[in-house]
Amino acid sequence: MTREQLTAAGSRPAWVTDEVVARWCRWVARHGAAEPEPVTAFAPFDLSPTATVPACAPEDVASAVAGAREAQRAWATTSAAHRREIALAFHDLLLRRQEQVLDLIQWETGKARYHAWQEVAQVAAIARHYARRARHYLAPRRVRGMVPGLTKVREVRVPKGVVGVISPWNYPLYLGVGDVLPALLAGNAVVSKADSQTALTLLWARDLMAEAGLPDDLWRVVTGSGSVVGTAVVDAVDFVCFTGSTATGRTVAERAARRLVGASLELGGKNPLIVREDADVTAAAAGTAVAAFANTGQMCVHVERVYVHERVHDAFRDELVRVTRALRLGRTYDYSSDIGSLVSPAQLAAVEAHVDDAVGKGARVVVGGRARPDVGPLFYEPTILEGVTPDMAVFAEETFGPVISLYPYAADGDPVALANLGTYGLSASIWSRDSREAHRLAGRIRSGSVNINDGAAAAAGSVEAGMGGMGDSGLGRRHGAEGIRKYTDSQTIAAQRLLPLGPSPKSSAGGFVRRTNQQLALLRRLGVR
Repeated sequence: MTREQLTAAGSRPAWVTDEVVARWCRWVARHGAAEPEPVTAFAPFDLSPTATVPACAPEDVASAVAGAREAQRAWATTSAAHRREIALAFHDLLLRRQEQVLDLIQWETGKARYHAWQEVAQVAAIARHYARRARHYLAPRRVRGMVPGLTKVREVRVPKGVVGVISPWNYPLYLGVGDVLPALLAGNAVVSKADSQTALTLLWARDLMAEAGLPDDLWRVVTGSGSVVGTAVVDAVDFVCFTGSTATGRTVAERAARRLVGASLELGGKNPLIVREDADVTAAAAGTAVAAFANTGQMCVHVERVYVHERVHDAFRDELVRVTRALRLGRTYDYSSDIGSLVSPAQLAAVEAHVDDAVGKGARVVVGGRARPDVGPLFYEPTILEGVTPDMAVFAEETFGPVISLYPYAADGDPVALANLGTYGLSASIWSRDSREAHRLAGRIRSGSVNINDGAAAAAGSVEAGMGGMGDSGLGRRHGAEGIRKYTDSQTIAAQRLLPLGPSPKSSAGGFVRRTNQQLALLRRLGVR
């Protein structure tokens, strides 16, 4: 450890005192008589306990949603300017206090500090973007009515009510807060289910939002197991925003559908990267290492499958190996480490199982392939595999760790067909000097986003464009217009004037039909709609 903030006993930042944790925990929505076993996570850097957080029962969720619903009625009448001021105040506080949340994110997840900082940068961008653009995205829209000139129609957007946000541990600030901000700016209240591993980061953010001026009941946080508390959230709110595994996403979608409640789901991925013959091999190797090993490979958009044209395969592989070997593993609270820890013993076991299964069936480890307990209990080396075949688990299953498989493709082969293997469709990458051909290939890839000459960050960081998956990678989009409009319903307000729609009391139905048919034919000739 390199920071004076760290205690001699372990990885806990010294400024995170019991009194500070108690202040954050006041944001946990605890109202019922039942007192479930409190939640205690373990710090990945040394497996010491972090801090105990109270857990919620289903009745706490129900009470939180009821309180949020009451607060939302008043919030929906506030001006867009007032909401914008709060979002921008949060933005400014986040940047000023970022050292605190960087410590927390690292303590709870074990990621490298630079990757923790990326969460801060992304949330700041989202806050700024929606603060400035929410009014435009949600502006009423005038449309032509049934009878031009006589029917006046306006389409408006109204908030859903109470939005449930269920976020994972791998990006506790970005995914925990980035989806909350547009929901609030659209006029909703929010009930967030904090992941048990990273509850402190979310509670810190909630405390900061209160300082920015957000009313207390408008954003409630519940804690506890996903099967109990998460289910209670899905069963109580008016819209669900879920990020997590495909298996759990299916369950969330089924429960929401039974209530006719909408859901946005960002789920798993087995993301491909294509290196064409004309690619800049040095740049492609550097970009692949970032896309594969950032956040220790624990991100839904990270690359796991790399398809390389056979004519540049060896040169690319050698450069990728060089770049990968240069990455610095470490559990430091500064920017001296490139790769952090995996988050839990279960995650380490899953990574080891994929690599061991592949090697046992004939795959070759090009670099890495082993745990590093000398660095920390949950560290695993960035790993490149060759010779992976369909009978190996790593071939099609999401690893969610620092492991990629390298595949050569023939000169007459179709890399897009390889990229489209499987049922996922979240993110993809193409490296080529031929921009036109790269864009043509991108249009054929079944994926929510395709990055050209970048691994994943170009699309994910462009907050004016939607981000989400196809196939087993989910439904809906975050970011951009859809990232805020999904939290609203479209309402049509139509006003009729002068003449009624239909026969007047003085005319027959037959006469009305003849005249209307003549008007329809005229509109067709004039090219109107």
